[in-house]
Amino acid sequence: MDVSNMQREPSVNHATGKLEFSLDVPFPSGREAAIALRSLSADKEPRKGGITKDMTVTGTTLSVRWTAEEARILRVSVNSFMDHLSLVLETMEMFSSPFLQ
Repeated sequence: MDVSNMQREPSVNHATGKLEFSLDVPFPSGREAAIALRSLSADKEPRKGGITKDMTVTGTTLSVRWTAEEARILRVSVNSFMDHLSLVLETMEMFSSPFLQ
């Protein structure tokens, strides 16, 4: 997968004062996007407060949206997610059918 197609959008929600970060990850198929969603959904945010992460699949795109109170918490969560996403992508590539490549 070419990660250069990922769309990133950092912003501050002026109504709430919270930081927001959105990431759209395109996949070759909806099936692969759903597999990634299920694999990454197993990892809930360890901290009970300060950050939320919502993930959805629309068509062939996995969309992730974070809302955080502090930049440090947001950075740690996004970095951790990217590490897990990288592992999921490598695993999917390793076990994918040669007909799908």
